[in-house]
Amino acid sequence: MTQQVDPITLEVMRNAFGSIADEMTAALVRTGYSTNIKDRRDCSCAIYTAAGEVVALSELNTPVHLGTMHPTVQTILQTFPVSSLEPGDAVMMNMPYPAGPGHLNDVAIMSPVFVGGELVALIANQAHHVDMGGFAPGSMPFGVTEIYQEGLQIPPVKVRRRGVIDNDIVSLVGQNVRTWFEVRGDLMAQMAANNVGEKRLQELVEKYGFETVGVYLHELLDYAERRMRRAISQIPPGRYTFEDYLEGDSISNRRIRIVVVIDVEADRIRFDFSGTDDMVQGPINCRWPSVAACVNFVVKCITDQDMPPNAGSYRPLEIVTREGSLLGAIYPAAVCNANLVLTQRIADVLFGAFLQAVPERVIAACSGTMNLLNIGGPNPRLGRYFSYVETYGGGQGALHCQDGMDGVQNHMTNTRNAPVEVIESAYPLQVERYGLVPDSEGAGCYRGGMGMVREIRILSPSAGVTLSSDRAEIGPWGVFGGKSGRPSNCSVIQPDGTEHRYGSKFTITIQKGDVIRTVTPGGGGWGDPLERNPEKVRWDVLEGLVSVERAASAYGVVIDPKNMLVQCRETQELRQRMRA
Repeated sequence: MTQQVDPITLEVMRNAFGSIADEMTAALVRTGYSTNIKDRRDCSCAIYTAAGEVVALSELNTPVHLGTMHPTVQTILQTFPVSSLEPGDAVMMNMPYPAGPGHLNDVAIMSPVFVGGELVALIANQAHHVDMGGFAPGSMPFGVTEIYQEGLQIPPVKVRRRGVIDNDIVSLVGQNVRTWFEVRGDLMAQMAANNVGEKRLQELVEKYGFETVGVYLHELLDYAERRMRRAISQIPPGRYTFEDYLEGDSISNRRIRIVVVIDVEADRIRFDFSGTDDMVQGPINCRWPSVAACVNFVVKCITDQDMPPNAGSYRPLEIVTREGSLLGAIYPAAVCNANLVLTQRIADVLFGAFLQAVPERVIAACSGTMNLLNIGGPNPRLGRYFSYVETYGGGQGALHCQDGMDGVQNHMTNTRNAPVEVIESAYPLQVERYGLVPDSEGAGCYRGGMGMVREIRILSPSAGVTLSSDRAEIGPWGVFGGKSGRPSNCSVIQPDGTEHRYGSKFTITIQKGDVIRTVTPGGGGWGDPLERNPEKVRWDVLEGLVSVERAASAYGVVIDPKNMLVQCRETQELRQRMRA
């Protein structure tokens, strides 16, 4: 007899699965070796059915990881079907082709969970490793044209069999990366995180029974589908389209068009990206899992934010990409920087389209790039290679009812910053400056968030540097009269004070004593800046975020610099002249 489903047990199971994924993440962070995992938390964990459908995600993690892990697990199962899996196994993979992680640095490890010889579920995690070999430190270089130059490609392979780690495979990986100490430690942490998930799921089965857990693993998918279809029915039906551009691929400065056509029907949505430009030579192409990650993220943001983010919620969403396009790269096209710039622009395009349908649920353009800075080279203190990897926050776009946040990660990334103390103790680097950039916001009735700046001095004899950014020419757009945020910029300052400006995408070598300065974009504004409350402008001036001059030129607010009070009559007259 089929077990009856009740809403109370459904909610208990939903939270149980979610808490297990969260605990897996906590274990991975606590046992990780690299700063990128233990401090920045650039990793994600999830639970899957035996068929490879994602049931529960740790929402503390990175959306681009969580979105690409689902097809990654399904790709692994094509090589290792469930009939070939045994207790204690762990399968490793990092290849974006045919469908997997967004780039080689994101190594996924999947493990089966057995109880009494029966397969209950699959668990997996994905973590960004600080180096996977290849052309330059950090394995996300520009100047490459194929994935072979990006680093070590790992097809689905059992790194652990029946609880025994295959040290031959581990040694092979170690020989091909620059920072073997951190990479090996992070791989062990990933397997330990899966051990935690396996134990907790086994305890859940012991408490509720094999049948009950199995029923609710699948019922949660149907429940999420029902909620998604109900949420979609509240979006006005119609066709919505939007386009935006990337500012070159480092080989060419030609602007690259990303376009989406969204068809909203009664309880389903079709996303057609076929009009996007062809794939390029530089490493900013992607495969369809990265596109799906962006779609899943944006749709959840604008529909039901409390809905379980699982494979059931994906069912009403149809995604179309064109093979050979920027979003349908063909092997062996270079892809290593797509996670960092392209996925953020896909999110911008999706939000821009939905702005026409449900503006109150959408946001003006955020910084539009993860702003990666990668520095690597010899560490004289330790006598081995180091690889510093960090993505820097920028301005969040404004909403219809509030300002954007300042200097935060947004959209497809959810990582933390690396504390200055950690950077200086772990690497031969010195942080000279770190803070928000005044006057970088997109002005509006509700302003965008401020971009940020960081300056780092090189203390090693030399270092390879990669910057993966965008929005250096086209600032993040504002909406309904809101202005664009200030664009990004980057420069290298030599010890004699000579400053060299660079574009948004490059890989170079710099020397001891050089300082690299990177500035991230501000967020777009919402609504007419002349409608902004003068007291909010005054507060931003007091906080040092907006200058007295910009208060007048952008918002029409005159502030006496001696007492920091708004001059009401002068403000009213200035705003009248600006409107005229």
